[in-house]
Amino acid sequence: MPPTDAKADLSLYLQFARDALLWKLVDLSEYDVRRPLTTTGTNLLGLVKHATAVEMGYLCATFGRPIDRPLPWGDTDAEPGSDHWATTDESREQIVAQYRRAWTLADFTINNEPLDSTGRVPWWPADDNEVTLHHALVRVIADTHRHAGHADILREQLDGSVGMNEGNPSTTLLDTVVRDQHRARLERVAGLRA
Repeated sequence: MPPTDAKADLSLYLQFARDALLWKLVDLSEYDVRRPLTTTGTNLLGLVKHATAVEMGYLCATFGRPIDRPLPWGDTDAEPGSDHWATTDESREQIVAQYRRAWTLADFTINNEPLDSTGRVPWWPADDNEVTLHHALVRVIADTHRHAGHADILREQLDGSVGMNEGNPSTTLLDTVVRDQHRARLERVAGLRA
């Protein structure tokens, strides 16, 4: 088996998560991409906005790359959690474009720095803020996949859509009748163990 290119593997899995996160917005109304679907206010467009800040922070600012806007956690005037929801002044198109711009900036760092290069995370304590690109990239991949998973659940709650991307439903339960029967069975089993 030929040796793998670690950076290419990491980049591939980051892009899978990026694409999955944006796919969850497709064909939804403005209301549905913005509406809070959990008690903490989690919403699809807010997940994209947060992922933008994470990439710009860990893969750009940490490695001295310029970023287009201030990071929400670095702005002392920012409302807590402001990177998790879209204001009325921010359109879906703007947030998606900012996310794609973050990809370009982050990919520049990934493509031009070795995995063992070091950077400093500006919002971590100064005596413990040094990370390698490898560490930062793994952190961003984990965060993006985590939020893509959140988006999976939110989207399924909204309209029943499931899957990792348009060509990969990630489930055999595509038929709604079979899916409803499966869910009812699981509900019965849970009730028996309660």
